Amino acid sequence: FGNLTGGIYTLFVRDELQCEEVSITIPVIYFPKFFTPNNDGFNDVWKIKGILANNYIYSQIYIFDRYGKLLKAMTLNNNYWDGLYKGSRLPSSDYWFRIELLKRDGTSLYRQGHFTLKY
Repeated sequence: FGNLTGGIYTLFVRDELQCEEVSITIPVIYFPKFFTPNNDGFNDVWKIKGILANNYIYSQIYIFDRYGKLLKAMTLNNNYWDGLYKGSRLPSSDYWFRIELLKRDGTSLYRQGHFTLKY
């Protein structure tokens, strides 16, 4: 499936004889490439989509500036950043993230990347 936005999807599958239907929940993880914290109701926070927090026993998300300074540490239960650091708006720029997740079955997921804060 192409062009899916981040989120949790339910896939319904039937066998060849159209007799039995099975549903599968599929997370599509989405890391936003930008956000615009201007309070217009669109992309006002940077937030990872498509992850069910209750599937993980450990989660940590870090946001850094371009010099590597840690600006925000959060978990999946509190998974959003509004562009503030110590109550002050940060400038339009590129920022970096790192996510560390540990599933209940012991498998781990590590991702890092960058995004743009733009006013």
